[in-house]
Amino acid sequence: MSKEKQLQHILVVEDDTSLADWICDYLTQNGFEVSQANRGDTAIELVQSDKPDLLLLDLMLPIQNGFQVCKEIRPVYKNPILMMTASSEEADEVLGLELGADDYINKPVKPRILLARIKALLRRLDDSTASGHILTFGTLKLDARSKNVFIDGKTIALSSNEFEVLWLLALEAGNVISREGLLNQLRGIEYDGFDRSIDVRISRIRKKLQDDSSEPRKIKTIRGKGYLFAADAWD
Repeated sequence: MSKEKQLQHILVVEDDTSLADWICDYLTQNGFEVSQANRGDTAIELVQSDKPDLLLLDLMLPIQNGFQVCKEIRPVYKNPILMMTASSEEADEVLGLELGADDYINKPVKPRILLARIKALLRRLDDSTASGHILTFGTLKLDARSKNVFIDGKTIALSSNEFEVLWLLALEAGNVISREGLLNQLRGIEYDGFDRSIDVRISRIRKKLQDDSSEPRKIKTIRGKGYLFAADAWD
């Protein structure tokens, strides 16, 4: 008898009970296992104990807000974090990404957009491991299964969203990838000319890989076209 496929588990962290219940019901109807928390400190405990496949995290929470939760769990939680925010401030979105969130969605939440973002985030690692999970360039090694990065055998601490950008660039080493292309693959949306999430991630990756942002050699900016991963810069 074949083993039943295990449902992917989503932890919904939202202190608005009616909204949280609606989201949980909607995701359950669409084939996910769903659990719920309404406080930041509780969310941290559940992430550590249950290790959900994806964390849907509201920004405004009692005890510990979404920023604090993201900052605390990101070093030990490798799976996607999708942040929900009612704020229209670009600074909040950028801060969430800098703290390790993989994507964000604005309130009021539109169900089909929410589902599309969740599926895109959960699909990314499957896509990256489908044809091989190790990439090596000189002293640099990328492992898509563990989302680990090594230089000279030493681990470089990248968040999951930073790893995904680096992995996509490395897969196309020597070729230019546009912001539009990266954004579409990572978030399943079209570039509107204002989204800074890709630039934020590239900046953080460069810093961690000691790539001079004023004159980068490893991840180059090709003016007016996008970014290029230099395969020969890691010797």
